[in-house]
Amino acid sequence: MLDDEVRLLLDGANIAHVATLLPDGSPHAVPVWIGREGGLVAIFTGPRTVKARNLDRDPRVAISLTQADAMLRMASIRGRVHERIEGDRAWQVIDRISHKYQGGPYPREEELVVYTIEPQRAWGKDFS
Repeated sequence: MLDDEVRLLLDGANIAHVATLLPDGSPHAVPVWIGREGGLVAIFTGPRTVKARNLDRDPRVAISLTQADAMLRMASIRGRVHERIEGDRAWQVIDRISHKYQGGPYPREEELVVYTIEPQRAWGKDFS
């Protein structure tokens, strides 16, 4: 479901903004590092963050990305949480994402979980 334009942005060191739903239905959006696990999108966060609590309660998510060095190239993804990953398996995903952004593994200073997201609608466009 991910076209070439979307994969290009997911594979680069671009900041994404993830929107989840608060208990009252209002949106909560935060910037995140993002990656790809096959045809799924992967993000990580602390297990007790607002984002994690929202995703555990309601799996719907919207993501927007812009290319860091070409702000007119963007992508939009809507989907649902496919899986919450914890422990060693989560750290493998986190380290893959971290290598892309900072060239090495992510510090083990806090507990983190990974959410994989199955895209239901995704598109990318270069407006330049």
